[in-house]
Amino acid sequence: MNRWNIPDWLEREIIERDRSCVYCGIDFMTKSESRMSTPSWEHIVNDAQIVSRENIARCCISCNASKGAKDLIVWLDSNYCKKRGITKDSVASIVRKALDFPPKIYDPFSS
Repeated sequence: MNRWNIPDWLEREIIERDRSCVYCGIDFMTKSESRMSTPSWEHIVNDAQIVSRENIARCCISCNASKGAKDLIVWLDSNYCKKRGITKDSVASIVRKALDFPPKIYDPFSS
């Protein structure tokens, strides 16, 4: 388990799936020229308790820093996204799914 409480199996799965930033699309497989294009861990829905393949992703440090604790839909309307052409239609499919069906904490006692 890493310091963000992501289990090793999930970390490996996400690294395999997200070979580029889920927001801006910068490729993580080539040598980065900038620290800002280095991959970082992201909770698509800003809730550290939701540690699932639907909510954990990799994005570049630049997008992660810009998004911060903002709700995804609010961030997509930010100047940062507008300047970079990041829209709800241009993001990775895992992000589009989160917009349509936000990940939640599993509660076996809820109805």
